[in-house]
Amino acid sequence: MKPRPQRASLSYLCLIVLAACSKPAPTPPPPQVSVMTAHMQSVALERQFVGRLSAYYSANVTARVSGVLLRRNYTEGAPVRTGQVLFEIDPVFYRAQVNNDLAVLAEDQATYVNDHITAARNRKLLPVGSISQQTVDNSDAAERSAAAKVKADEAAVETAKVSLNYTRVTSPISGIAGQQQVTAGAVVGSSTSDSGGSGTLLTTVQQIDPMYVNFTISSSDLATLQQSQTRGSIDLTQQNQTTVQIGLPNRTSYGTAGTLDFSDITVNAATGSINMRALVANPQRHLLPGMFVTLTVNFGQQNNVYLVPQQALQRDTVGGYVMVVNADGKVGRKDVEANNSLGNNWVVTRGLTDGDQIIVTGVQMVKEGAPAKTVAWQPPASSAAAADSAASGAPAAAAPPAASASGPAAAPASTASSASAGMAQ
Repeated sequence: MKPRPQRASLSYLCLIVLAACSKPAPTPPPPQVSVMTAHMQSVALERQFVGRLSAYYSANVTARVSGVLLRRNYTEGAPVRTGQVLFEIDPVFYRAQVNNDLAVLAEDQATYVNDHITAARNRKLLPVGSISQQTVDNSDAAERSAAAKVKADEAAVETAKVSLNYTRVTSPISGIAGQQQVTAGAVVGSSTSDSGGSGTLLTTVQQIDPMYVNFTISSSDLATLQQSQTRGSIDLTQQNQTTVQIGLPNRTSYGTAGTLDFSDITVNAATGSINMRALVANPQRHLLPGMFVTLTVNFGQQNNVYLVPQQALQRDTVGGYVMVVNADGKVGRKDVEANNSLGNNWVVTRGLTDGDQIIVTGVQMVKEGAPAKTVAWQPPASSAAAADSAASGAPAAAAPPAASASGPAAAPASTASSASAGMAQ
């Protein structure tokens, strides 16, 4: 009879355990995320390129006659003016040629004078029958031949004088004369086999104020700019209104802005790019031909867009998207179009609505349709300072604008680490 109470005790214990197991588990709190408020705004439409500098004017100074180079009459690397004598070639042969042609001209002029007198006399004697018509015709022909020979001699004299003048090699433009390519005592020629038929290159004169900056833009980028033109205030046809900021090879800013000077109308079939050119002042000669520089080209303003921090935008097989917290406190997804960046932000042109609460940090902790607790996101101090620079007209690459125009409150201390995690994604 004793085992029955033990069985009853075991039954009570089982009931207690079952009752304990039937209690629902406590619901975990919603994850905390940092959000920013999306505001429609206008931003500068900028692109960065690598360009190469070239002189505004560049002229090769070549020998146009053959002879021995006597001297150089300029300082290498110094400014020269148009018409200034840079080199002298031995003129003895060409001076003798001028004198010879002058002598031939004088002889033929004397012959012409004699033939002219004879023809005039014969024309007077013809009416009285003293000479025949054939004699008059012959004297007229001799006069005309002598006159033509005089003109040919005059042309020969002019040609000889031109060749004599070419012995004084002058600068075709004003600019900076480069290093001499041939020293005094060398024989130069007007046509050499190693220069493709042109004269011997003596030096180069270049005008480097202002200067050209040559660069290329891909046809896809150009198409994007043209599409942005319809949504902003950009006009690619107004080249002189497109500004260019130049970065030097040591990563410092040149300081003087240039303007877009030329854009080609043909796409290079091999590279798929379009040639473009900017013009920039260079009074201090800090820019030199052949130097590579970076360019930040301002193509105008793009209206009705949103700036979203890079860590907030995610991409998958469908495309770009951001996670937002809806008015009911639950997380949702919004597919967006963002093909361009500005500093540390993506420029979103489609998919967002003014006032959307975009999750910037903590994206990896949320799930679509689940609730989330929000706190205001604040960009790092460096980004906020860069935003002020962008507002004052600094290049976008060095000055990322603020992520939101609403001035969100201070974020918790964990925001920085969460932002780093979001950037890593």
